[in-house]
Amino acid sequence: MSKSLKRVEQALRDAGIATQVQEVGEARTAQQAADAAGCALDQIAKSILFAGTASGRLFLFLTAGGNQVDGARASALAGEELGRADAARVREVTGFAIGGVSPVGHLTPLPVWIDPRLRDFDVIWGAVGTPRHIFPVAPGDLIRATGAVTADFTG
Repeated sequence: MSKSLKRVEQALRDAGIATQVQEVGEARTAQQAADAAGCALDQIAKSILFAGTASGRLFLFLTAGGNQVDGARASALAGEELGRADAARVREVTGFAIGGVSPVGHLTPLPVWIDPRLRDFDVIWGAVGTPRHIFPVAPGDLIRATGAVTADFTG
């Protein structure tokens, strides 16, 4: 079992979330994850990271699978201009590689916002630190576990 997977499972337990991690084969895209889970594309909680251009700090946006983060809206929430986070910085701060970033279990706490669309479902799915594993969770439980603030940042 990978260190990332173990860390996410522990973070879920620590948050009081009883869930069953599922191995799904290769699921590097939201559509692949949705197909594997047998759910709607928007039930996939994508973990999208941006870096502050002034501070270098990372900011996490949990976005419904079919939505895209609007850079201007995300920057307004973060309080600084945001750019793409590079893969090495993502791994350093979160402990995860791009394509399998979990919404929980990061090495460093991050500011987190969640797409209101994810609250439309009883169950959503997140990555578990690998591109081969996902977990189901109630949106409210994920919000509580991540400290996410609901905000409109898609476009």
